[in-house]
Amino acid sequence: MAEPTASGRSGPIRVLLADDHPVVREGLSAMLESADGITVVGQAGSGEEAVVQAVALQPDITLLDLRMGGMDGVEATGQILRQVPGCKVVIVTTYEDDSDILRAVEAGAAGYLLKGSSRQELIDAVQTAARGETVLTPSLAGKLFRTRVAEPSPLSGREREVLRLVGRGLTNAEIGAQLFVSEATVKTHLLRSYRKLGVSDRTAAVMTAMERGLLS
Repeated sequence: MAEPTASGRSGPIRVLLADDHPVVREGLSAMLESADGITVVGQAGSGEEAVVQAVALQPDITLLDLRMGGMDGVEATGQILRQVPGCKVVIVTTYEDDSDILRAVEAGAAGYLLKGSSRQELIDAVQTAARGETVLTPSLAGKLFRTRVAEPSPLSGREREVLRLVGRGLTNAEIGAQLFVSEATVKTHLLRSYRKLGVSDRTAAVMTAMERGLLS
């Protein structure tokens, strides 16, 4: 009996494939269908079609080509995750460009694989993503790390300081007393952090900043 996926669904891992090359889709489908506990529930030839299919089929995993005509894989990732919250998206592409890796990850993709990956690597990636874990080809992991390290922090020194104290459980008033600023100033720093990080509350701000390595 298959283990429950990250969405809580039991049974085979349901996969949707999206690639604008039919031969690629058929190849990926054949590899995945040869594995126990994985079933391909649909195929799409564009980003737009992938979104429609994902909403209709509610797959556990969607494997998306990065570059397709019209809506690309990154844009489709964002739409699928908004409309099918239980679905995990893994980008499968021939490209290794750093900016594309970051775009995919920042859009919420659970993983990023090269099309040259072996059958077993593909199957492992689907199973890993279904468990709610991140999938990243080793060569791409290094690129992502180097790119993120090189990125300048979007937060000011004081904003990072405030978030570190939030992470320690301090209230706005306690943070203000420790930094010798008013509570209103602390709130201003937090609101600016929310805007820069694309979040709406203090917990999400701390978690996002930590994930991006901004509080180390």
